[in-house]
Amino acid sequence: MAIKYQFNKIALQSLRKQLKIRENALPTLKSKESALRLTVKKYKDALKELEKQYEKKIAELNKFKKLWSEFPDDVFTLREAVLTEKKIAGIKVPALDKINYEIKDFSRFIRPPWLTSGLVILKEITEIITKIKITEKATEILEYARRKTTQKVNLYEKVQIPEYSQGILKIKRFLEDVENLEKAAQKITKQKQAAQGV
Repeated sequence: MAIKYQFNKIALQSLRKQLKIRENALPTLKSKESALRLTVKKYKDALKELEKQYEKKIAELNKFKKLWSEFPDDVFTLREAVLTEKKIAGIKVPALDKINYEIKDFSRFIRPPWLTSGLVILKEITEIITKIKITEKATEILEYARRKTTQKVNLYEKVQIPEYSQGILKIKRFLEDVENLEKAAQKITKQKQAAQGV
């Protein structure tokens, strides 16, 4: 979308102001884009690491499949995952604060002896899964913000700044031409008056 302007000094001032705003904002936007790009990479690496941990835990659990079929459903319950907000380059992303579990009392004599260590494993897996979900959401938010920032950088750098610069140049040339024509007209008028006065 091309910018619209009139060929006068007010439009020239307005274009200069808009150009200055964009030129001043561009370095900040570029550093924000760079920070977001690095952070997205860190989050993706963290996500891969969490997925490896999850697969490792699941592989460990598969060795004891038959025992897990005996695990009582009513002993362990995930109550809530408490989230906080973290700001990265001005973008709010979720972060895990803590996980609240409910573990019902059980008799260690009636229940299988491995139940206590099974609860520890369940807590670990629950924490890993929760972290994966939160990291996925944070990565999605940061990736979206990075794309939007990149679009804005490209818009300023490749479209608006050149258009404003070109508009300023056209107005300046037009105003110079008008001034030259006025001077030429004054000169002709003076010459005519001088010729008539002779």
